[in-house]
Amino acid sequence: MKKFLKIFCIFVLACILSGIGGAVWLYHWASNDLPGFKNITDYKPPLVTTVYAQDNQVLGYFYKEKRFLVTLDQMSPWIPKAFLAAEDASFYEHDGVDLTAIVRAFKANLMAGRTKQGGSTITQQIIKRLLLTSERSYKRKLKEAILAFRLENYLTKEEILTIYLNHIFLGAHSYGVEAAARTYFAKHAKDLTVAQAAMIAGLPQAPTRYNPYQNYQLARQRQEYVLGQMRNLGWITEEQYQEALVEPIELKSMDDPSWQVGAYYLEEVRRWLVDQYGEDEVYNGGLTVTTPCDLKHQAAAEKALRRGLIDSAKRRGWIGPVGHFTAADEPRILEEGPQTTDNIMAKDQLLKAFVTKVAKDKALVRFGRFKGEIPIKAMWWVREPDIRKSHEDVPDPTDARKILKMGDVVWVTVDTAPKNEDGTWILDLEREPEVQGALVSIKPGTGEVVALVGGYSFATSQFNRATQARRQPGSAFKPIVYSAAIDNGFTPASIVLDAPIVYANDAEGKLWRPENFEGTFDGPTLLRTALVKSKNLCTIRIAQKIGIRTIIDRAKAMGLDTDFPVDLSVSLGSAVVTPMNLCEAYTTFPRGGSYIKPRTVLSVKSAWGDELYSSKPEAVDAISPQTAYIMATLMKQVVQNGTGWRAKVLGRPVAGKTGTSNMEQDAWFMGYAPYLLTGVYVGFDELTPMGKWETGSRAASPIWVDYRKEVENDYPYEDFTQPPGIVMVKVDGDTGKLASPSSTQEFFLPFKVGSEPTETARPYGGSGEAPASADDLFKQTF
Repeated sequence: MKKFLKIFCIFVLACILSGIGGAVWLYHWASNDLPGFKNITDYKPPLVTTVYAQDNQVLGYFYKEKRFLVTLDQMSPWIPKAFLAAEDASFYEHDGVDLTAIVRAFKANLMAGRTKQGGSTITQQIIKRLLLTSERSYKRKLKEAILAFRLENYLTKEEILTIYLNHIFLGAHSYGVEAAARTYFAKHAKDLTVAQAAMIAGLPQAPTRYNPYQNYQLARQRQEYVLGQMRNLGWITEEQYQEALVEPIELKSMDDPSWQVGAYYLEEVRRWLVDQYGEDEVYNGGLTVTTPCDLKHQAAAEKALRRGLIDSAKRRGWIGPVGHFTAADEPRILEEGPQTTDNIMAKDQLLKAFVTKVAKDKALVRFGRFKGEIPIKAMWWVREPDIRKSHEDVPDPTDARKILKMGDVVWVTVDTAPKNEDGTWILDLEREPEVQGALVSIKPGTGEVVALVGGYSFATSQFNRATQARRQPGSAFKPIVYSAAIDNGFTPASIVLDAPIVYANDAEGKLWRPENFEGTFDGPTLLRTALVKSKNLCTIRIAQKIGIRTIIDRAKAMGLDTDFPVDLSVSLGSAVVTPMNLCEAYTTFPRGGSYIKPRTVLSVKSAWGDELYSSKPEAVDAISPQTAYIMATLMKQVVQNGTGWRAKVLGRPVAGKTGTSNMEQDAWFMGYAPYLLTGVYVGFDELTPMGKWETGSRAASPIWVDYRKEVENDYPYEDFTQPPGIVMVKVDGDTGKLASPSSTQEFFLPFKVGSEPTETARPYGGSGEAPASADDLFKQTF
């Protein structure tokens, strides 16, 4: 008996030692290639980068996985309780592995004959998702358990739970509880009720299957299970349980503003961020980016540009309907139209209409669920396209039957609404523009870009004409020339000859005969008037006098970054620039002599709140305050008496300058007040004439005015501040001398002290006085 006991003890000991040895071997076998887990402690999951406009409004998001990082104290207290009840009720009791749960799951699966229940803890789920593959094997499960145990001894329970709640996939492209709260309930995680938290907590087991948008009943069943677990654990009362069961669940996704209002602005910010931090950081880094974009300005700018481009396209004539369809196609066409009255009156949003009947004086249409009428007067612009003619050169159409026929699909906008929605809407016939444009609006004091639009539609063209298109500014460049003239012997009252001139290019064997836009000549002209009326020939003579290099140096000093042709054409704006860069140069005038670099990004912070970038205003001295004030005063007169006349409607001290390149290929209007500078460009992407009279005054300035009318009253009335060293003098409009009682026209003009005229004008003709010295005008002629 003793011998048997001895043998039995030896056997048991051997088994124990073998078991220990086997366990040690098994541990080493499973752990010899374990990945390091300490990088989990520096948790950096793919996060959403958020771009903010002013007033903490979201401009848009960049992400590959829709995940927003939140800490436990930024969540509803029901969220961690609901997830623990659903996934790991003993989370705070175990050390990473719950043996009881594993045994319970094993028995349940054995009885069901399939995998019905899992025994993984939340810690194990983190290990599986962040460090291991989803391979189903005993070795992987053993590795998972070992790493979970190690992680539990390295991080606190709260840190592990925070990682889990931010990393877990919860269906509908949502990762983490904050993204899920926004996706399913249009709320932030901190605002979820116990019923909503329970529905989200039921998703991890099968995010697609339990997605309430796809399988609401299954999601409700899973929610009830989670609520039951919370009640059984004593984490909610019976009363709270019953209230949560009957709480209405309204599924609603938080609006994503990305690529809607401000799409071109957002794309400009994205390009800058990628250039600074790389694409991976932008789409995964969870950056917080603040911009100076003002969504009120941005929406007004987009609306004004779209409407202005539509109007420009209409002035070029009719290119036919969108298409022609049979009655069988009508339901499909009507589905593309408006179904509600929301935004139906917006004149910048084209609506698709199906023509049902045409009479001489009107066309009847259906658009969306509405019926409408296009009267013949709304077709005033319809003509055969001809760039040599404006619409004023062609009679208005008188018969709608020659324009439209039944089955045509056309673009329209609403002119007049009926008394009730089922009545007949009066519509305007429209056409979609091919011409493009841009608008940039900057605060001169800080360089903050409050609005940026790069084209008619970001959805159809992502090319940003505000920052990427280089086009000739035409006469919008002239203020730079005239500012150089003011610093090189000219004054606003200097006399410049407006007369024909011919230049010979011996190298190319060509003659250059520059002309004024209107084709007329005024003879001796005040420099002030030459700018106000945008006289090309006067500008060329000024450039000839002060020198081409002087003009180029001035343009560069004001921040223009381009290659300048070294010939007299540079004075007429032949050097190509971007709208953004021209706006930058123009800030010199309202700022009193220094230009400021435009800013579209104010700050960038990491996902953890560390500041990565902060911009400050960068101003560069360019011209004297006196010259800047003189130019601002002269450009105010461009608005009051010249080509910028449309801006007078604001009733404010506004300075501006139009610009039109050769053959009306590019149209510009640059306008500013002390508090806001705005530049507008219009033109085809390919160098193509826009047509007769499509100038800066007609094509660009109405866009500028429509935008500024929406935002101008947000600023107090303010005029340009007169600096020391300036004297205001009333001069004779014919001679540039001091005005006299016999002067037929007078101008109140600024001069640098010491440069003002001192001689009084005498009646021209009676005394024999000429408007300028004969020798000087003779020199200007040749």
